[in-house]
Amino acid sequence: MKSPINWALLALVIERPSYAYELAQRFARTYREVLSLSSTSHVYTALDALSSRSLVEEIAGTREARQPKPRYRATAEGLKQYETWLIQQVHEERRRQRLLVLQLAALKRRPDAARILDRYDQAWRAEPSQATDADDEERDADCLAGLLREESRLTTEAKLSWVSHARRALGGREC
Repeated sequence: MKSPINWALLALVIERPSYAYELAQRFARTYREVLSLSSTSHVYTALDALSSRSLVEEIAGTREARQPKPRYRATAEGLKQYETWLIQQVHEERRRQRLLVLQLAALKRRPDAARILDRYDQAWRAEPSQATDADDEERDADCLAGLLREESRLTTEAKLSWVSHARRALGGREC
């Protein structure tokens, strides 16, 4: 399964069993500018995909009301697959960083390489810290906001350190 929407919805169902419309609302609050749904119907499509892979299941007895709203919960397999997917993100992030370095290497003999590194540096400095004001009911907002701020701070610090190293390497033509 490749869809980040599906994985994000699975995370919400792992966090708390929900019905589709509630998932759409939680999705919008949780993922805001990071990930978005094309429409609420996207949730139904994603739930079908998750269900067909046995990653979520409908909770029995939730369709008995006049206007039934089936609630979904994660299966043991869903939790297992989600954990595996999260760990695989390390490989994906490293792959993307290697790709960036390889693409920047195409400029190693050009005098304007430093300008591109300057712009890369500026982009990292300009990107605002990714904090959230999530509802306390949804999660411990202070803890989540602190984790996001620290991840952003450490990642930015590492990227800026790498940019300094790349400037020295390209400036001295050590590459």
